[in-house]
Amino acid sequence: MLPHLKTIGAGGLCALTLLLAPHSACADEGGISFWLPGNFGSLAAVPGTPGWSWATVYYHTEVSSAAGARFPRGGRLDVGVGGQGDLAFFGPTYTFAVPGLGAVGSVSVLGIGGRNNASVAASLTGPLGNTINLSRSEALTDIGDVIPQVTLKWNRGVNNIMIYGMGDIPVGAYDPKRLANLGIGHGAMDFGGGYTYFNPQTGNELSGVVGFTYNFKNPDTQYQSGVDFHFDWGASRFVTPNVQLGLVGYVMQQISDDTGPGATLGGFRSRIAGVGPQVGFMFPVGDMQGYLNIKGYKEFAAENRPEGWNTWVTFAISPAPPEPGTAKPIVRKY
Repeated sequence: MLPHLKTIGAGGLCALTLLLAPHSACADEGGISFWLPGNFGSLAAVPGTPGWSWATVYYHTEVSSAAGARFPRGGRLDVGVGGQGDLAFFGPTYTFAVPGLGAVGSVSVLGIGGRNNASVAASLTGPLGNTINLSRSEALTDIGDVIPQVTLKWNRGVNNIMIYGMGDIPVGAYDPKRLANLGIGHGAMDFGGGYTYFNPQTGNELSGVVGFTYNFKNPDTQYQSGVDFHFDWGASRFVTPNVQLGLVGYVMQQISDDTGPGATLGGFRSRIAGVGPQVGFMFPVGDMQGYLNIKGYKEFAAENRPEGWNTWVTFAISPAPPEPGTAKPIVRKY
């Protein structure tokens, strides 16, 4: 039995429910998608403690495609793409009780900044696929898009349920002629829901989050990426009241075709999966609660997108949950 976990909530683990950003090798137009697989993880659906919190995430990724793999980008085809990203995601979250719904709500606004390196073996254009560039690469250090997010969460004993919605405000560094970008060049919306089983007495936890991304048309290229389905999961155990060990994974599958004048490769539906370990640590920060999580994914089963590996290092500060018997719960428990 781990008594301290009775008050953990998600207040100290809010960063596991955060953050997405375009990176150098996802899906859709140019191999770039709005949803960043691995965005949700362990304890994603557990309600947080009311108040302000802040999360900062360092994200590193390295990916590459097969030598002859082609990706549409800005009216051309890039062949044999690869990339490396070092990004920082950061932003505040405000958590509050929603009495009429018996839920806990939260609102987040997330920013992105960092460096993206991208390369191609060749770029093709024109009806005959003429080669216009060979083995070129670019690097960009700048800011990315802004990501607002809203969640509602309910707790019933060991069962926790979440619904969420988020979007992309395309204000980040983007140019369809560049290889390296930190924005996706178009708006997007993502909606979904999740479930977490969390038993504070044993420290065992299992979470899964399902979502769908709708992409608006890119006004610079008139290319519209299809709808993406994604499933993120996490499983962990608190081996002590403050140390968490477990596994994380994701699956992402495009379920509708890309469209528009630049969709010369047809529907170009993509797929990726990843799995890896995670470790987390909780600790006091003054009268707040700190949380540090490190997780990594090895990708496989790629289709119409590069694959590789990525690592997340998350640091979050949030209101400490009340001690047992000192405050009423913020949601009803049955």
